Amino acid sequence: APDQRGEPVDFKGTLDNGSPVSSADFSGKVLVVNFWYATCGPCIIEAPRLEQAYQSFQGQDVAFLGINTYDQGPTALSFARDNKVSYSSALAVNDAELKLAFNDKTPLNATPTTLVLDKQGRVAARIIGELPEASILESMVRTVLEENA
Repeated sequence: APDQRGEPVDFKGTLDNGSPVSSADFSGKVLVVNFWYATCGPCIIEAPRLEQAYQSFQGQDVAFLGINTYDQGPTALSFARDNKVSYSSALAVNDAELKLAFNDKTPLNATPTTLVLDKQGRVAARIIGELPEASILESMVRTVLEENA
């Protein structure tokens, strides 16, 4: 429930394409954050489901951000290309500050994990493990998107 959520997640890092990214970039939007790495079997399986959910919210106040916990930029970009993932990922492998920003929100070793952050940047929902269907995530995002709409 909104009144039971913790503090907003304040993060900054570097995207797989070398651009900077921070929580401020998503201010006022529902943000889906997916923790993954390229050789993670469940991450490969869920990639098209995440992309389907991402596409379903185009033009709305919803953003998606991957956080790659293991790979370097070229590997992350190759995974995105091969699996037709069109949203960017931040690279956490050599970024302790990025990992620490989420450390108390989810177990980073439980990959894949997907968080839904509300428009204030607070964790509103969490899926630990493989996303079974895009519709589950879409329903969670719609619920959070409609809060205080």
